[in-house]
Amino acid sequence: MNQEVMNLSVAEVEERTFISKVYRWMGLGLLITALTAYFVVSSGFVYTLASNSILFWGIIIAELGLVIYLSSRIQKMSAEAATTTFIIYSALNGITLSLIFLIYTGASVASTFMTTALTFGAMSAYGYFTKRDLTTMGSYLQMALIGLIIASVINIFWANSTMYWIISYAGVLIFVGLTAYDTQKIKKIGAAVEGVQETQKAAIMGALTLYLDFIMLFLMLLRILGDRK
Repeated sequence: MNQEVMNLSVAEVEERTFISKVYRWMGLGLLITALTAYFVVSSGFVYTLASNSILFWGIIIAELGLVIYLSSRIQKMSAEAATTTFIIYSALNGITLSLIFLIYTGASVASTFMTTALTFGAMSAYGYFTKRDLTTMGSYLQMALIGLIIASVINIFWANSTMYWIISYAGVLIFVGLTAYDTQKIKKIGAAVEGVQETQKAAIMGALTLYLDFIMLFLMLLRILGDRK
């Protein structure tokens, strides 16, 4: 019995260590994004980015390429390569996100970021501590996310204001739910992963997943709460 308790304690420590590593890498990614965005705005490069559509879409394509590459090749990559890819992606995302400062006031960006952090923290804590299996909910949310992406693309050309607000509010609900689901999924991965290299790669993928949840939740909330210039 004592041996079982000891083994459980060791497993719990390893799980918490893994989750802590995921959050540290996610936090580092957000910091890199924020610092990059600040540099792009303060240097004035944001105006070049806003006026050069080829440059903007080139960075967007590079971001998508990095996410796809990291997600599909993570098992064959070294931990160092996965980490470097994540850092580069975080920086590129900071460049594109700098454009929000041309649209929204700095105060509303800051307040929305705080709202996002509190909401994300609450839902991530729920996903970590709840005993409820969120797998079914996650499957529905992933299907809803596909629908959200399709609707967003359509509305780029349709430019319907009602659809804009429906997408924004639906996006908040979807990414709030995905935050809880992804946290629980990452927790399960942490309990099963073994080896230094594999643990590091799993932590990077977990960090990327939660990073994307945070960024998308922030952008959806900014559409609702942000004060435009």
